[in-house]
Amino acid sequence: MNKSGKKDLYEAPDYYLLDELLTEEHLLIRSAARDFVKREISPVIEDYAQRAEFPKHLIKGLGEIGAFGPTIPVEYGGAGLDYIAYGILMQELERGDSGIRSTASVQGSLVMYPIYAYGSEEQRKKYLPKLATGELMGCFGLTEPDHGSNPGGMTTTIKDMGSYYLLNGAKMWISNAPFADIAVVWAKDEAGKIRGLVVERGMEGFTTPETHNKWSLRASATGELVFDQVKIPKENVFPEISGLKGPLGCLNQARYGIAWGALGAAMDCYDTALRYSKQREQFGKPIGGFQLQQKKLAEMITEITKGQLLVWRLGVLKSQNRATAEQISMAKRNSVEIAIDIARNARQMLGGMGITGEYPIMRHIMNLESVVTYEGTHDIHLLITGMDVTGINAFK
Repeated sequence: MNKSGKKDLYEAPDYYLLDELLTEEHLLIRSAARDFVKREISPVIEDYAQRAEFPKHLIKGLGEIGAFGPTIPVEYGGAGLDYIAYGILMQELERGDSGIRSTASVQGSLVMYPIYAYGSEEQRKKYLPKLATGELMGCFGLTEPDHGSNPGGMTTTIKDMGSYYLLNGAKMWISNAPFADIAVVWAKDEAGKIRGLVVERGMEGFTTPETHNKWSLRASATGELVFDQVKIPKENVFPEISGLKGPLGCLNQARYGIAWGALGAAMDCYDTALRYSKQREQFGKPIGGFQLQQKKLAEMITEITKGQLLVWRLGVLKSQNRATAEQISMAKRNSVEIAIDIARNARQMLGGMGITGEYPIMRHIMNLESVVTYEGTHDIHLLITGMDVTGINAFK
């Protein structure tokens, strides 16, 4: 159903012929994802963003193109793909909309990954196959109203009651929360150790109020997780992992996806501005013929190309299990920074048309204002790089 009646003419920029570094499988996966975005997301996303509603009907299709947990082994319902394939999927989805990529990122990196990496065999078999298809949807509870960049300060607690745990506390800014069937939640036990557990919708005392009045990620559902004396069965707690290592390991997976994803938004803005510059005439010629417009376009494609090289190399390292958390931080911060810059310059090139829903740019700008903050803020990622190169912690 094409609400906008406009055709998606997107052509991905590849100035340094990076497609030659991709396998046949990578290209097939990208082609399927790109077709899905053009056919299912682009025609309706503007309408859903304007109404601040998540397009739930897309969930089944996202599962079918392998967007949920693509790197999870086939035996658990995943596609068993490498990290370049995962990055490509996130790039294509965010090219459509950051909110849709967020939904897939959360499902794969923040729900399926911890269940696979830290969960028991029973937990893996119970949840992963249904999460891979989208039959079950999940969310990730780490951020609290008073603890964002400092997750170690969390006040959500679990107490051992003998045959079960008692969970109390609240989480905020949680993507997918309003409709999620399960939540992977991090809480402190009596010893002050951070533990991970799976909370299921329907458990008494567990509610997910929706967050309204957002100017950003409007086509993504955001909410709170509230736990009031929730009884958690012992088999729902991750058996091995304790401490911040658990949630931070998940965030590395998600940040890696964002590094690729934000570039997708940048590429969409560049492609839109380039096409517009050739068609829009002022003073007797296309505006793409003026020096200042060419400067903008030249800088955009240069930054996109540098970003593409960065995330491709990171993908190779990640697939070899050699990528460091610090390398992922650098790529996340860089991709989002250049995407915001490119989006703003593209908006200027389109003049007044740039602020309308006729074009995707203003929506990307608003979305990227969230992406620059979540999964580690812009400044925090700078300090992670700073600490890595100097060896000195500037956080405290």
